[in-house]
Parts: sequence; C-alpha cells; structure tokens
Amino acid sequence: MTPANAAPRTIVFSHANGFPAGTYRRLFDVWREAGWRVLALPKFGHDPRYPVTSNWPHLRDQLLHFIDTESAAPAYLVGHSLGGYLSVLAAARRPHGVPGIVLLDSPLLPTWMARTVQFAKATGIGERFSPGHVSKRRREVWPSVAAARAHFAAKSAFARWAPGVLDDYLACGLEDCAQGQRLSFSRQIETAIYNTLPHHLSRLLRTHPLRCPVAFVGGTQSAELERVGVRVVKRITHSRITMLQGTHLFPFEQPQATAHAALHWLDAFDAARSVAPAR
Repeated sequence: MTPANAAPRTIVFSHANGFPAGTYRRLFDVWREAGWRVLALPKFGHDPRYPVTSNWPHLRDQLLHFIDTESAAPAYLVGHSLGGYLSVLAAARRPHGVPGIVLLDSPLLPTWMARTVQFAKATGIGERFSPGHVSKRRREVWPSVAAARAHFAAKSAFARWAPGVLDDYLACGLEDCAQGQRLSFSRQIETAIYNTLPHHLSRLLRTHPLRCPVAFVGGTQSAELERVGVRVVKRITHSRITMLQGTHLFPFEQPQATAHAALHWLDAFDAARSVAPAR
C-alpha cells in the first residue's frame, strides 16, 4: 500500500499506432483499482508541433512533454507496439528520469534488420513491405457509428477482442464529419508512422544505455514478434519476459490478463526501487 502522504505511483501509457489511448480503458481500470495513477496521451502524431519524421524524434519529444506536464513524480512507462518504442526512446533521452518500462509486444529490431529498414526508407521501397501499405487504403468514413461497428465486428482481428473493447475503440476512434463518422486517428498519420520506424535503436542503446529495468509482455501468436524475434528484447530485459495467449493485439483480446501481467513487473520494479540504497 502507498502511504497516504506519498506521491501516487504513476504509469504513463503510450498506445499502439492507430489505436487511441481510450481503447485501453479496461487495462487502465485494473491499474487504477490496484492503486496506480494512470496517464495517457490520447493520440500521438496529431499535434503539428510534433510531426512524424524518421526515427520518431518528435513523437518521443511529445511523450516527454506530456510526462513533464502531467506527472509531478517519476513515472513508469508502459507502451504497446509504437508506444513501447516511444517509451524506450524517452527513457534513453532521460536516463535518470524513468524508474521502469514494460513493453507490450514491442519487439525491438536487431541490427541486421534495422539496416534493412534504413535502406528501405532511404530508397523509398519500405512502404511496400510495411503495414503502411494497408493503412493508407484503410476505410475511414461510415454513415453512422452502427455502420462502423458492423464493419469492424466482421473483421477477424476485431472478432477476437474481449467483449466491450470494440465499443471503447469506437468511442475514442470515431469523430463526427459531414458524411457521418470518420476515424479520429488519421490514416495518413498512421501510415507515416509505419513508414518511419526507427532503425537506430540498437546504436542508440549502445551509446545511451537504459538505466532502468525493462520487462516485455508478448503474444504467443504475434506475427510482429515472430518476424522480428526476441534477441534484442532478451538483452535489454535480462529475460524479464511474460508471454500471453494472443496476437499482436492481445491487450484488446485479453485486457485483464494483460493488465495483471504488466502489474506483476511494475510492482516488482517498484518494490525493488523502494528498498534500493540511497546514492
């Protein structure tokens, strides 16, 4: 239990590409019930002060600005996919300001794959092989919320989601427009984020090693994890890895199990921090 006069233990959560933070409401509810303060930027990449560019330096700065503005105490960082990458980038930038990180299916690129991504970005062929190839053609307008719900519910990826999560996504992922309802997360920005994936993380972590403990929670059926592998993740987490049944989107498929898996590592990090000798 946190003493009544102590600063609340804080999580700053960062979402996956294309899924605004409100989609994770069920995770946030579990963490708050466990006594954690949860903060989350609604959407990355939509503030013109922080444009999407190669290696995401401005998105990292957007996260750091959010932490500085919203959290008065050191905050543990939890991120899904894109959000995990941004959490690592932020912690590398502020090596003494982050007490711990939990990555949710954010498999970091090994050096050889990073070089391939760098080449693909430089030559302009990367979009053909990234999810941006799909997202740039994604349907983005429906006549009503009900029509949007029917559209997503018919897709196999969304059909695996836990009850109620699709409603959370629609509540934050749609906005009014002249035609009815439009995706609030711009497909152009989603595509730009996919096409500018950081290729410099391995080099960055050699020159700016993380000073905090890191844990990884992955999906047993995650195609993204299978494609990239866990070599880098094992190294930076010292094998603090939990695997849950599910795809890359397991936080939506198993929100309760995901929230508790993250809590396991957060509580362990916080307990170790509370007994660490003063320096």
